[in-house]
Amino acid sequence: MRGKKWCLATAFVLTVSACGSPNSGGGAKAVTPDKVPDNPKNPVTLNIIDVAGNLQLTQGMIDEFVKTHPKVIKKVTYTKATAPELPGKIKAQQSAGQVQIGLVLTGTDGLSAGVDQNLWVKTDDYSGRIGNPNYLEPAAKMQELAQGHGVELVYYPSGPLIEYNPQKVPNPPTTADELLAWAKAHPKKFQYARPANSGPGRTFLMGLPYLLGDSNPKDPQGGWTKTWNYLSELGKYVDYYPSKTSETMTNLANGSVDMIATTTGWDINPRALGQVPAGDKVTYLKGMHWVTDAQYATIPSGVSADVISADIQLMKWMLTPQQQAKAYDTGYFYPGPAVNGVTVSMAPAKSQQVIQQFGRPEYDKWIVQFPKETSLPAKQQVTAFDQWDRTVGGGKVHK
Repeated sequence: MRGKKWCLATAFVLTVSACGSPNSGGGAKAVTPDKVPDNPKNPVTLNIIDVAGNLQLTQGMIDEFVKTHPKVIKKVTYTKATAPELPGKIKAQQSAGQVQIGLVLTGTDGLSAGVDQNLWVKTDDYSGRIGNPNYLEPAAKMQELAQGHGVELVYYPSGPLIEYNPQKVPNPPTTADELLAWAKAHPKKFQYARPANSGPGRTFLMGLPYLLGDSNPKDPQGGWTKTWNYLSELGKYVDYYPSKTSETMTNLANGSVDMIATTTGWDINPRALGQVPAGDKVTYLKGMHWVTDAQYATIPSGVSADVISADIQLMKWMLTPQQQAKAYDTGYFYPGPAVNGVTVSMAPAKSQQVIQQFGRPEYDKWIVQFPKETSLPAKQQVTAFDQWDRTVGGGKVHK
């Protein structure tokens, strides 16, 4: 999604070419907090790999920091990848004792995988330096998913929502059962992307247990009997599962499908960019619970003390209200800011114009109206993705 800047829905990695310090994975000692200076001895160079499309929201924040803090960061370069690729990249560098990735900006998918595999520095050790971000209440709950190993930068209530072409779907489904019946009556016309690297895909996956009244929406292994049965049945009428969300948007626009899983941001931003017809509509299903989403900054274990110092200062900067206002962007993570007191009136003029033209007034109403649930914790999220890949996606995922 999201124009030329938008990559796949999953995170970004700041690589620090000035780091190169061995990490514990390579047999060297990890940097302890008492060894991290207030400022780097020399300005560092940060290379950024984005695995969640986070740069669309935060690159302006980062670039301004670099411009105004030349003694901390000399230069930043950006790279992009998918969330499933991220752990392997980091582990390879850690095993070699040459960690080139200095900061990762990631969604819950990359965050979860890294927490599960013990890849991240414990950022809670630096909370005194980062300060109190004054998170919105739902954002504060999402911060807990980092388990002390990352800092939440942006937040939104996400979904699950259903986006559709009103010319092809004059009477959209109002319940999960009606969605299944519609898919059966219109085979190959409903689609969602692989949850492991799609925000709308994983939001749809994690939202279904609430819609279906499953026994334990937080336990994909033991409490999702209705959900797994539902997805297996729905899968009979799905042609294939794209490996990225943007492909579902393309398919909706070109008429290959008539209805897709979406989120607030994935609805607003592609319409603003002209990738999806401006007249396409969204709806929610009865029993709606928002599955909240967020993106984070994490630091791979093995970076140098100077890199950690620069990372901490950058994180603190990005959590100020003035920088958070940039997260409204072009609606991609609507609303976007994770901290209190950041209104759209504080956003850049372009952001305000996009939200006015392509935002939906009902979103603000729905955000207040429906309960909000955090995404699954790291271990459960990995479990859910794995089971979906094995029992639902199978050979129908397009790479």
